[in-house]
Order: sequence, then structure tokens, then C-alpha cells
Amino acid sequence: MKIQSWILAGALASLSVAAAAQSQAAGKDRAEAVRENIVKRAEALTEEQIKQSRDLAGLSKLAQVYNAQNDTQRLIWVLRRACELMPNSGDLKLQLALAYAKVDDKSNAYDTLVRMQMQGFGYDVAHDARFAPIHGTKVWDYLVANLGNNAQPFGEGKAAFDLPKGDNAFSALAWDAKRGQFLIGSARDGSVRLADSKGKLTNFISPNSQYGLWGVDALGVDADHGKLYIASSASPLYKAFTAETAGKAGIFEFDLGSGKLIRKALFAEGSGAHRLTSMVVDKTGQVYAADGARKQVFKLEGAGLKEIVTNPKLTGISALAVSGDGRILYIADFALGIYGYDLAKGQAFEPAYNAASMVLGGIVDMHWFDNTLTIVQDGMVPKRVMRLALTKDGHDIAGAMPLDVAQPPFEALGSGAVVGEKLYFMTNRQDPFYDSHGVLTDADKLEPVHVFASNLRFAWGQNGVGAALAPISGDATISHKARGAHAPDDDTKH
Repeated sequence: MKIQSWILAGALASLSVAAAAQSQAAGKDRAEAVRENIVKRAEALTEEQIKQSRDLAGLSKLAQVYNAQNDTQRLIWVLRRACELMPNSGDLKLQLALAYAKVDDKSNAYDTLVRMQMQGFGYDVAHDARFAPIHGTKVWDYLVANLGNNAQPFGEGKAAFDLPKGDNAFSALAWDAKRGQFLIGSARDGSVRLADSKGKLTNFISPNSQYGLWGVDALGVDADHGKLYIASSASPLYKAFTAETAGKAGIFEFDLGSGKLIRKALFAEGSGAHRLTSMVVDKTGQVYAADGARKQVFKLEGAGLKEIVTNPKLTGISALAVSGDGRILYIADFALGIYGYDLAKGQAFEPAYNAASMVLGGIVDMHWFDNTLTIVQDGMVPKRVMRLALTKDGHDIAGAMPLDVAQPPFEALGSGAVVGEKLYFMTNRQDPFYDSHGVLTDADKLEPVHVFASNLRFAWGQNGVGAALAPISGDATISHKARGAHAPDDDTKH
């Protein structure tokens, strides 16, 4: 039987029985029987069966079972498969290295950590007692130093300004080049405000009965035509959220100068719940927006939204960017990385890149700039901003350059906007302080929202840099696979 079939069914059954057990003792016996059955089936699985699974939820359940049973060998099989399915997850790779260390498999533990170091991951493994079995070699000392170095602050970016503290849940940032001012969207109250270079706010657009705006999730600017686009949705984070408006969403077009509503395109009744969490406008004024949870991309056409991309294989869509010539739409999946869609041909593609030295997961914001993509990686360890050099046709990634890594303000990275040759973006989003029902859990923890500026032309024209292997001498022992791995053109820690 496939892993996903019995493990998920068993998990649901155990949850159901556990709930019943609260009211009757018989349920406890049944819950224990279900648990024992799951353990028995898990213990019978072979490495080959686990390799065939593509069910991350099922693998997660299996990992819990094997960890509880202290079955480290099968836990390793599960973690290896999970790492194959989620190649951008540093945390999964760290858990795999820990599993190898637990059974004193130095070769595989070192190999895993070396590969992580080469990809730019930065973890403090020196103080993790679980790695004690593999201490005491020069390879270990090398790994501790280099993984630690990767986590050190890097880059020439600077703090730009702060937005006022408050119950605002600022979620979107855009730039009006003509008037030299930022536009700030609030998912909390549905407003768009203007901000100067010091963060001073001025009211611009507020939700009212005429506009019909809900919370602001994304902003897009068409500078040439003087248009502002707002992706708005009735999510629980919106203060005026009601059961009647739940799931409503659309794109609102305003005059960029006056703030006057021009048109709006809403999802039709009966189309299900939507939330457009990312948006981009090309140089001609064409608007694209993504419903991240539903893995769909729409284009604005007249008073409607036309679906152009849907991919159930994605885990979600976290950011969009469009090439300068308007031919390619880039789609970021937080877990899986970057995908492309050739708008001229109507064809999807996966950009090729050197996965041995590049991690493309954890992206929360993405921008096209002079035949490069700049990505903001909140889900990377350490958090960072990277510039990706594209091939001439824009279909592949030729190299990468870190712009800013592990800077002190980097707490919860968020939305940004290109201003000239700089990328301005939020570094401490406040939405983590709200629960799934939109309730502010601790108002005292709210802070001014910090906006940071990275130089998009930092080290322009230089080869991409990454985590290259330095020579290892002495009594070092390491697998031949790790010795043979390298990152072309990479010569420094990042």
C-alpha cells in the first residue's frame, strides 16, 4: 500500500479516536490500537518503498513515528526522501545530518553539512550537543567555522527609514517615481498611504462604500500611464472582516496622482475564496496577480480576471516578476524555488541552475532588474537578498550574487519596491503578531516597520560568489562525493 494511503488514513483515524477518547474510556483503547497499527505498518516499510513516496505529509508522520520509536535508520530514509522533495529546506538537511550524527556516521553527516555550507546555509552547529558523536576532527572544525561564517552579516545595504508603529499590518510597498514617494498598503485597514524618505505617512486611499476595498495584499504601479493597482481581499487579517465578505477579492485600479478609482475587477460569486497575495505590472501596463494558496496566476482584462497559469504541483505562489520585454513571467514557490512561464508561447518551464551552490527557496519577494532577478529570501537560513544573473533568453540562471545577508534588521522580510538602482523592502513584517483569526495576540510586541535598501548593482559584473570548499588537510576524513563537489566561480564564504 502506498505510504500516503495508510499513513494519512491512520493519522485521521487516530485524531478522531483521540477526540472520542476524551468522553469515553473505550476510545482510549481504540486510539492505542490505531497507534500500534500505524507503528507496526511503519516498521514494515522498506527503504525502496519510502523512496517512492511523494507525500510530504505522510513522510512527516512517518518521521514522527520513527523518531518516537528511536528507529534512526528508517528516519534517515524518510529524511533523505524529504530532502529530495524539498531541496531548498536547510532545516530538513540539518535534521538529516543530526540523524547521521546520532549513529556516528561521520562520512554522511560531514557530506550533508559540507553541501549545506556550499549552498550558503549558515547554522551554529558548534553548540548543538546532538552533534557530539562527530566532534573531534579537523573536518568538524572546518564545518563549524564555515557554517558560522555563512551566518555572518554581509553586504553594503543600509537601513532607509521606519514606518510608524501601530495596528497596521503593512503588507505592500510600491514606488511612485513621478512624485518621488512610496506607497504603503495595509492589510489591516485596507488603506494606502504615501510615505516620504523618512517614513512620514500621509493618507491617500481609504476603504469606503464607493471603493469597496478590503485589506491590501499587494500593490503595482504603472508609472508610464499613471496607474496604481491594488490587490485587495477580505481575509481574517482585515479589521472589518465578516462571514459575508470572507474570501472576496479582486484588483482595483486608481489614478496614481489623484487616488481616484477608475475600475475594479472582482472574482465572481461562486468562484470560491480568493486572495491575491502578489502582483506585478509589465512595462506596457499589463497586470498579473497570483492567488498563492490556489496556485493560480491571473491577468487583468477589462473588468475581469483571466486565469493564465495553474499548477497543482506547486506548494504555493509567494512572488511574481516579469521580464523587461514582457515575455516571461517568473513565479516563486516558497518551498520549491523559481518557475517560468513564457507568455508569448503560453508555455511553462523550469529555469536550470547550479543547485550545488544555490538555494532558491524561501522567496517572499522578487523583482526583475536589467536582465537579473533579485529575490528576498525570508525562508533561507540566514535570511538574505540575492541577485540572480539570467541567461540571454531569460530561461536559465547563470549565477548568483548575495547583496545583503544576515543583516541585523533582518527579522521577517517582506514586500519591496525597486527605486532607481536600489531595492527597498520591509525587514520586520508585523503579521506574525496576528493569529489565524486576525486577532492581535500581543500589541506590546508591535514595532515600527523597518525599511532597508539594498544596492542592486553591488559587485555588478563580478562572478557570482558562494560557499566554496577550502583545502582540508591533516587527519580529515570526508566522503569522495563531498570532496568532488564544488561551486564554479565561487571564491568567498557567501
